[in-house]
Amino acid sequence: MKVYILYITFFVILSCQNKNTNSFVISKKSSNTNVYIHKDADQLIKWAANDLAKDIESIVGRKITINYTDKFQPENKGIYIGQFKDTLIKNLPVNYNNQLKNKWEKFLIKNHQDNLFIVGSDVRGTVYGIFDVAKRIGISPWQWWADVHPKKQESIVLNLPHEGIEDSPSVQYRGIFLNDEDWGLQPWAAKTFEKQTGDIGPKTYEKIFQLLLRLKANTIWPAMHPSTKAFYSIPGNRAMAEKYKISIGTSHAEPMLRNNVDEWDKKIYGDFNYFTNSDKIKEYWQERITETKNGDNLISMGMRGIHDSGMEGNATQEEKVKLLEKIIVDQRTMLSNTINKPIQDIAQVFTLYKEVLDLYNDGLNVPEDITLMWTDDNYGYIRRRSNTDEQQRKGGSGVYYHLSYWGRPHDYLWLSTTQPGLIWYEMSRAYQNGAKKIWIANVGDIKPGEYSMEFFLDLAWDVNSINEATIKKHLVNWSTREFGEKNAEEIADILDEYYRLAFLRKPEYMGWSQTEPTTTTRRTEFNQDESKRRIEAYTELMNRVNAIKPSISKERVDAFFQLVEYPITGAALMNQKFLYAQQSFLSKDIAEKNKLAEQAQKAYNSIITITEKYNQNISNGKWNNMMSMQPRNLPAFKMPSYHVNNTLPTEKTQQIKPVQIEPIFIQAKEYSKAHNIEDYQWKVIEGLGYSNSSLTLFPFKQHTFNNQKPYVEYTFNIQKAGTYQLEIRSLPTHANNFDHKIAVQLNEKPINEFSINTKGRSKTWKENVLRNFASITCPITIDKVGKQTLKVYVNQTGIVLDQIAITPENYQKHYEIVK
Repeated sequence: MKVYILYITFFVILSCQNKNTNSFVISKKSSNTNVYIHKDADQLIKWAANDLAKDIESIVGRKITINYTDKFQPENKGIYIGQFKDTLIKNLPVNYNNQLKNKWEKFLIKNHQDNLFIVGSDVRGTVYGIFDVAKRIGISPWQWWADVHPKKQESIVLNLPHEGIEDSPSVQYRGIFLNDEDWGLQPWAAKTFEKQTGDIGPKTYEKIFQLLLRLKANTIWPAMHPSTKAFYSIPGNRAMAEKYKISIGTSHAEPMLRNNVDEWDKKIYGDFNYFTNSDKIKEYWQERITETKNGDNLISMGMRGIHDSGMEGNATQEEKVKLLEKIIVDQRTMLSNTINKPIQDIAQVFTLYKEVLDLYNDGLNVPEDITLMWTDDNYGYIRRRSNTDEQQRKGGSGVYYHLSYWGRPHDYLWLSTTQPGLIWYEMSRAYQNGAKKIWIANVGDIKPGEYSMEFFLDLAWDVNSINEATIKKHLVNWSTREFGEKNAEEIADILDEYYRLAFLRKPEYMGWSQTEPTTTTRRTEFNQDESKRRIEAYTELMNRVNAIKPSISKERVDAFFQLVEYPITGAALMNQKFLYAQQSFLSKDIAEKNKLAEQAQKAYNSIITITEKYNQNISNGKWNNMMSMQPRNLPAFKMPSYHVNNTLPTEKTQQIKPVQIEPIFIQAKEYSKAHNIEDYQWKVIEGLGYSNSSLTLFPFKQHTFNNQKPYVEYTFNIQKAGTYQLEIRSLPTHANNFDHKIAVQLNEKPINEFSINTKGRSKTWKENVLRNFASITCPITIDKVGKQTLKVYVNQTGIVLDQIAITPENYQKHYEIVK
């Protein structure tokens, strides 16, 4: 592929006053700086270079023009952009052939003798290099999608390491799934942004593809709900993907690039049942594979129901396994006969979602060149990772991960609140167990999940760019880029606590209702002290947000509302709505009861107000129809009423006597001794769990300890001997064989062992994912006062300890373990 040269008519010089600084300086006052691109460069590289020129113009306020050439002239200093094999790049004074030949999406950024070189191994690699420079000079990838407008300044200083930048992706295919778009992206596109199409069409997808490239992503699963027409049915969508070189895949329910919800017409094709109607189904699949045979696609294999359901047909599990194996053989035959490539070179993905994972575990044979795509349980906890044998598969493995979800036990479609520490842990753990081929995040409507999406994709690009101690640092760096250094630490602190509070209970779950089937809201499980503390915590966050607002630059006010103010205020108001209503119900003072009820109503009304502001006022109405405060109109989004169904299922009716003995609450990181085994060591993950600093074994490679087991030891003092309740909380992570176990030992007494995994969608699993912990409890007898020793053992990697409580009998029920 070819290189192009971009000519910028403002002065860019390399600062050579200090040879060790290696800074490239772009000044407003100078002139005639050249940006060079090969005249025959790929059109996508030309587009990216033009975008970079506009980025620079937006900062320094000087017009940048683009010129093209095929010759390197040493006397012309400037920025040189292209692929390593282009004539222009080959003539540079440094040869990059050995570093870039046969590499996937790799790029180099180098200072050399008063020149800046941006060189890629391929088209996308070159584009990523261009946008890497854009980010380094302060341009947000969200400048369009969240209105993070560049700040004007006299000059730009691009600081690079002395050796330059050499970068390539950790994961080959990295992207997003647009899903559950009915209340945000689709109505916004249809009614506001792309009225001419009346749907998510090429104009919308162009903006999405541009965002993906700025985030170093390369793959999309298009929107596919009944509210949206199929991606390939809308003219211009496919051409737009080809223009931006975005790979197209489809979800677990859409084999062979088909959108069944929109495209399978039962009147024409009959039943979507391979047992009885395989010829029509193959005809249906063949049509799309023929249409897309020359595209850059990741083809979903296998078969489920029309939408998010199991295969149609009354059959035993064994019969379904055999049929699915036949389906995959038939699909591969179709691909081989249509696409001019060996079958092993055609990108194929088999997503092991819901019942498909059960079929796989029951013996389903999947050809080894097909990528196995593991999935989380819809709530951020990955159900399965490749074992040692599966890690040898030619097709490798990947992960489909939810940052947004519609379904049981409850949706979380409104606000994006997944704790970054959880994303980091689960995806890092998957990567260390071989998931390096493809990562897809279900991002719902994109907004308001901007930060979570970027965090996920940053990790996919460079899995080592964030570690267990720098999760918050990533948030600080993001806040600095979006809102400036002055407020960055404070914004990061606010968001960090926002994620932690939501880890305890997402705003959407505060009604303690469920869906599929949908139930009414009821009282929360926070006791009175916890309710007050939670209200105070959210009120403080809102106050801190309001204190920052006056110092936000005018270019970023709308961005601040979208990225910080709306999600934090919305979460706070949702908590206030339920907790004030609960306090009102419980109060026996009529005046206080009425006052609290008014506060609950005020919180509800304020959610309406800020959502109207999002849709109608910010950015001159740009985001009208994007934000819904009640996706799917679930009971959680309405005003609560506790006149009916107002007691908790576990609530005891007898009077609980006051307890004089204080409980012992311990955060997992507060151990006195850690006993490591083999190469596995206990480490704290900062920014994970109720404690915001959970404890687990590193590295994350799957391993079972058969004889000696690693443990952590805790010491505490007891003032009165007797019987206590021990509770240990861990994250509800999954083991491949559902065999995670925790064992406890008090004061050298016999060891008690507990299983902590759940299977399927049991009642316990639902409780665990809604509250983000799995709990083991047991009575313990303490014979004497003074110092006590508790050892907590684990049988495998993948178990994350969060909190421990030792409470006296009849101690009040508590939701959070906090001192």
